[in-house]
Amino acid sequence: MAKQSILVRANSAFWSRINTAREWYDLPTPLGLLNLRAFRDDLRQLNLYGTEPAAPASGDGAPEIAPEDLPKYRTYDGSMNDPADPEMGKAGARFGRNHPVGMTYPEKPPRLFEPNPRVVSTKLFNRDSFKPATSLNVLAAAWIQFENHDWFSHGENDPENFVDVDLPEGDDWGEDPMKVPATAPDPEPTSRELAPTYINTCTHWWDGSQIYGSSEERCRRLRTGADGKMILEDGRLPNEDAEHLDGIDLTGFNDNYWIGLSMLHTLFAKEHNSICDYLKGHYPTWDDEKLFLTARLVNSALMAKIHTVEWTPGILATPILKAAMHSNWYGALPQWAKRFRVDALEGLFGVVGGEQRQHAAPYAITEEFASVYRLHPLIPDDWEIRSHESGALVGEEEFTNIQGKATRDVIDRYDMTDLFYSFGVAHPGAITLHNHPRALQNLTRVNGQRVDIGTIDVLRDRERGVPRYNAFREKLRKPRVERFEDITDDEQWAKEMREIYDGDIDRVDLQVGLLAETPPPGFGFSDTAFRIFILMASRRLKSDRFFTNDFTPEVYTPEGLEWVERNTMLDVLRRHHPGLTPTLQGVQNAFAPWHTVR
Repeated sequence: MAKQSILVRANSAFWSRINTAREWYDLPTPLGLLNLRAFRDDLRQLNLYGTEPAAPASGDGAPEIAPEDLPKYRTYDGSMNDPADPEMGKAGARFGRNHPVGMTYPEKPPRLFEPNPRVVSTKLFNRDSFKPATSLNVLAAAWIQFENHDWFSHGENDPENFVDVDLPEGDDWGEDPMKVPATAPDPEPTSRELAPTYINTCTHWWDGSQIYGSSEERCRRLRTGADGKMILEDGRLPNEDAEHLDGIDLTGFNDNYWIGLSMLHTLFAKEHNSICDYLKGHYPTWDDEKLFLTARLVNSALMAKIHTVEWTPGILATPILKAAMHSNWYGALPQWAKRFRVDALEGLFGVVGGEQRQHAAPYAITEEFASVYRLHPLIPDDWEIRSHESGALVGEEEFTNIQGKATRDVIDRYDMTDLFYSFGVAHPGAITLHNHPRALQNLTRVNGQRVDIGTIDVLRDRERGVPRYNAFREKLRKPRVERFEDITDDEQWAKEMREIYDGDIDRVDLQVGLLAETPPPGFGFSDTAFRIFILMASRRLKSDRFFTNDFTPEVYTPEGLEWVERNTMLDVLRRHHPGLTPTLQGVQNAFAPWHTVR
């Protein structure tokens, strides 16, 4: 390990010198890929920190369970994935960190409120005009929230503890102070001497828990109990059976629900059932449980593949990234060469199908990862619903009216194929300053609470000890910025930030810096956010035995692996919405704009 660390440091130093002259995205593709590999190796050693003190690092001590004794299916709560630490990544495990735990203490007043997070929201986030991301469609916006709900949730906020945000003079919010519920504390804090930790109520794994839930009790409520299938009623997910959630789908995880999530949850519940039919045709003697557990493996892997080789190259549209993500999943070598796999050569053989490894810390989704995936500007405020057959306008909606308890009513009013078509031909918002949805700055949640998500986004990072922008960059070995003009090419934005932060560039909030930062060419978000992505995108695969040691025909079945291999998001859409076939003709990526029907 020490020798590897020396090599990694030497490689990192070499590329650091290169990057003083040319950024990685300006290099020829082969060199850019090597540069990204150096970043990832560096981050794996220096930017993974566990917060579970009892959990051993991978390889420390004898395994608690022999690998051959582990279940060959995903457990309901995410346990039993890693043989050395069966509790790793289960629902209720703590979030990890990408920054040293010594710099993750929550900010306290007065710094917690400097500058006022409501001012940051209204002066820097406010959507002065809709700025579209023209290389993407709105399905890409719905997809990332769909995936985030698989990865992380801090659960219900603390009902008894509020953060009071004073309103600036002239603010029209009404209630002064604005009362923001605090993040729910860790129910079993490790030590008062350590920075606070927070619980992920979802499983940390890439296991489709947004569809299947993170407990056996939840999952059983979603299943028919026959042939492994999920409950669908007339092609729709059923209504939530809790009265206070009437109008929302009964599914694995349905917080912050809206029609985009309903569409994708329904689509992949249908896909699960199609996989069950396919498997039953090959294994007619299998019982309900065997069919369900195997179909879940296949469906989850398909969603992970779609995200890796379709969504990611869509939002980070550069040749280097397309090659990198293809390499992450498939490797650069042909299939026949995989029998000679050398696990250290991930770029040649791919992460998927390799050896499970945890690197510097036990696997967990991190607080920093949750922060960089706050991509709210993707959501438009105004929506046009169009016919997939004629392209005619059949309805207009505001986001406020297509979310929460209104979700199912809206789905009922429109044809589902029309909704997918409408998402496919419309653009999401660009991930920049001054493009935060107006609806999310004045949103009434299902529980009746009125919130400004922009204010909350700023406050959560300060409250949870996520470093501010310059400190965040520095710990990722990116240079600190010295001037506001170094963050953004927009002179007006630089001026506004300078005024709000009183000229102190080190006070710039992470969310502000990420949205203001001029991204690399073709990128939908900043290079600073991308550094966390480089690390965690491959980690979600490398740490999970169902994408590594157990990504095999014996576990998935040969037919299950073949299903993952041959299907794309376009295939899923065409299978369940054949009316989309004409508009998808010639489309290469489901998350890029589709052809319009005339």
